Amino acid sequence: MDPITENVMARGDLAHLALFLWASGASGLLAWSLKELAASNRRFNDFVAEIARLTALFRDRD
Repeated sequence: MDPITENVMARGDLAHLALFLWASGASGLLAWSLKELAASNRRFNDFVAEIARLTALFRDRD
């Protein structure tokens, strides 16, 4: 075990360690979710731009 975990366990402060691990995991999941949301928004924006380009192309053909 690493020294930090051993120190926490020696003092009997496992609740703080559990809370820290939970908060770290939740923060990591939030960061990952925001990154994925940003990527999804970029893909959707690219899709809308392509639809607009196709619409302009078909409008010019008429």
